[in-house]
Amino acid sequence: MNSPLQGSSPPRPWWKFGYVWLVISGPLVVVIAAFVSGWIAVRQADPVLTDDYYRKGIEINKTLEQQGPLAPAVAARNHAATPLGAAPPKAP
Repeated sequence: MNSPLQGSSPPRPWWKFGYVWLVISGPLVVVIAAFVSGWIAVRQADPVLTDDYYRKGIEINKTLEQQGPLAPAVAARNHAATPLGAAPPKAP
C-alpha cells in the first residue's frame, strides 16, 4: 500500500510561512508604536502655562471686542470668497 504522504517531505514549521509573519507584523507594529508614543510622552514634558494666562486671555478678548463681534468671521468669509486680485480697497 502506497500512501500519498510517504514520498512527501515533512511539514514545515509555522515560522517558515510568509502569511504568518504578515499576520503577526500588523499588531506588532502597533505595539511598538504604542511603546514609542509612551516613551515620548513620559520623556518630554508638556509646556507649563504662565501664571498670568487668564489675564492674557482677557486682553485678547478685549482686542476682539474692539474689532466688533463678527469681525473675525466676516474677514474669514470675505477672504475665502474673494480672490486676491479682486479684493476691494480697504476703507480708512
